[in-house]
Amino acid sequence: MVLEGTDHELLEGCRRGEPEALRELFESHKDKVYSIALRYSGDSAVAMDIAQDVFLKLFSAIHNFRGGANFDSWLYRIVVNSCLDQKRRTRRLIPLVDGLLDALQSPGASALDQVVRSELSSRLRSAVARLPAEQRIVIVLRYTQGLSYDEIAEILGCSTGTVASRLNRIHKTLGRRLGGDRV
Repeated sequence: MVLEGTDHELLEGCRRGEPEALRELFESHKDKVYSIALRYSGDSAVAMDIAQDVFLKLFSAIHNFRGGANFDSWLYRIVVNSCLDQKRRTRRLIPLVDGLLDALQSPGASALDQVVRSELSSRLRSAVARLPAEQRIVIVLRYTQGLSYDEIAEILGCSTGTVASRLNRIHKTLGRRLGGDRV
């Protein structure tokens, strides 16, 4: 979506350093940025650090956004880079937050079903946490943010086919790690 009326005015206000425009931009995107950072890091304190880093980068680079591209994609790219920067700084694998398999849980499931799903969810989170950061971010964007292959490709600066290929490889890796071909 190319910027329209008020969005364009808001960004222009940010470029001029207007505090109200900066606040409004922050307020309208803080939850999305924090959510991605939390799902990537699995730690609320780390997610807050990542979100803070994102907004510092955003506000210092707002003059570079020309408005001809999708602002959300540009912002996602900053979030992805900040997540990967955080990974490079800490040099450790970070578990994915609970909820990746919430969709599997159905109402009225038996206690045994819930135990099996909980165990599968735990094993899947562990397998995802062992993925390289570049693969883990694809999983976060696709399955927790619900982005399309095209949107992910734009954010990561690659082709849609590359996103599909990466997801295919990730699914195969997760399937092997979980001991079956169902993932």
